[in-house]
Amino acid sequence: MPSDPEQARRDLEAMDKQIRELAELSHDSAAQTRLRSLQELVGDLRDDLNQRLSPWQRVKLARHPQRPYFLDYVTHIFEDFSEIHGDRAFGDDAAVVCGMARFGSRQCVVIGQQKGRSTKEKVHHNFGMLKPEGYRKALRVMQVAAKFRRPLFTFLDTPGAYPGIDAEARGQAEAIARNLREMAILPVPIVVTVIGEGGSGGALGLGVGDHVLIQENAIYSVISPESCAAIVWRSQAEAEKAATALKLTAPDLMSLKLVDEVVPEPPGGAQEDHKGAAEMLKEALERTMAGLETIPIPDLLTRRYDKLRQIAQFFHA
Repeated sequence: MPSDPEQARRDLEAMDKQIRELAELSHDSAAQTRLRSLQELVGDLRDDLNQRLSPWQRVKLARHPQRPYFLDYVTHIFEDFSEIHGDRAFGDDAAVVCGMARFGSRQCVVIGQQKGRSTKEKVHHNFGMLKPEGYRKALRVMQVAAKFRRPLFTFLDTPGAYPGIDAEARGQAEAIARNLREMAILPVPIVVTVIGEGGSGGALGLGVGDHVLIQENAIYSVISPESCAAIVWRSQAEAEKAATALKLTAPDLMSLKLVDEVVPEPPGGAQEDHKGAAEMLKEALERTMAGLETIPIPDLLTRRYDKLRQIAQFFHA
């Protein structure tokens, strides 16, 4: 395999294309057996490649334009989704999508940041960057979950909260801070999943929960690599170096105990197989929620508080 992972990825994509073409042309059983062997070889090579990805390459995968977004997972994982709009104070922020749904036999509430795929969708969803009314809408829906005792699933995928003057004027920091406080004491099980970019307080405003999952190629960081590089090295060209220093990949976050579980993705990344990625995530969500539902709410809140207090606590012998 080439030493350059990017070149290796391109080579694997070319091999996949050739295999698909051969599969369409050949109906001989021996040839089909040989094709299956080649497919297994390509799968093994892709697994090896995934193990050698640098933090900066994982950043690129987390931002991949074909990566499944929140509404893609809603389609594959949940049923009977009914969206709830507006914060009942200012407006309806499309950067966050909230609603009631059914997860297996459970009635639940789901909240997720949505980026949008086409140019029109990106503008409509403000590239997944929430304004204060977005956090207040999410909080209103969380309170509905608490009222009806429905478990809550949140999905993080944003480069950060919207930094515009209008957002600051309407209380951006206060809206995020209020969500942090209220989620810490919300009397229902909360499962948080980082599905793409978990950017700064913009993600954390929906990120307080009992169990935090992160997909294999997602990232979670206090600042973007480009912004970090601009501050520390005075140049965004050092973003790759910043990505390594920030420890923003799933394995790094697990070692720092900032997340609780890494959810694997299909070979090549979630962008290669939306349905496969959703199935892997659904299994993890089901297992996690089944465990949380057995814990009495007072004990759950105590555990949640203790979990938050332990973040960034380091002890040396």
